[in-house]
Amino acid sequence: MLRIKICGLTMPQDAAAAIELGADALGFNFFRGSKRYVGDKVDWIGDLPGTADKIAILVNPSWDEAKRVAGIPGINALQLHGTETADFCRRLKAVGIRFEKAIPVTAPDSLINVPDFSTRTVLLDSSASGEFGGSGRTFPWEIGRRFVEDNPHLRVILAGGLTAENVAEAVAAVRPFGVDVTTGVEASPGRKDYSRLRAFLAAARNA
Repeated sequence: MLRIKICGLTMPQDAAAAIELGADALGFNFFRGSKRYVGDKVDWIGDLPGTADKIAILVNPSWDEAKRVAGIPGINALQLHGTETADFCRRLKAVGIRFEKAIPVTAPDSLINVPDFSTRTVLLDSSASGEFGGSGRTFPWEIGRRFVEDNPHLRVILAGGLTAENVAEAVAAVRPFGVDVTTGVEASPGRKDYSRLRAFLAAARNA
């Protein structure tokens, strides 16, 4: 079944709504430079109901920061969304920290010679200069489809510009393990629109 992740959550009521509507995973941005930075008071993440994965998004964290965030109550995985090295990822795996690695797709050759990041879960996202996800823009899905076909051992998550209106087409085009949405279900950065959230989850499930 398609894995659906709702990302950019900053408020407990929005996270609870995503869980109630059937999200498989939730994303919380711990990058202070993000418009969707979750803030310093995150005790509520550990109090959320259900079994959805709770994933902390980091951008080029230090080793100490990665370990600290991985230990926050409720957080059960990291998403590395910067230029983290394969060696850094190997160290995380060696100490038992679960994570996924985001790869920006900026050109047709973006996914050539992708290193082994020591995780089966890889997220493909659109990108622009100075941005680390949440752009609201798609990338050419045929690039993602080729990557999926060339890497059957990976669980590929598709992100970038997904909405209720295009997610079915995106899933048909790429055949990913899962999808990740931020801007497509927002009322404003960091605040979710519940009607969009409901529509996206329904469209993704039907896909």
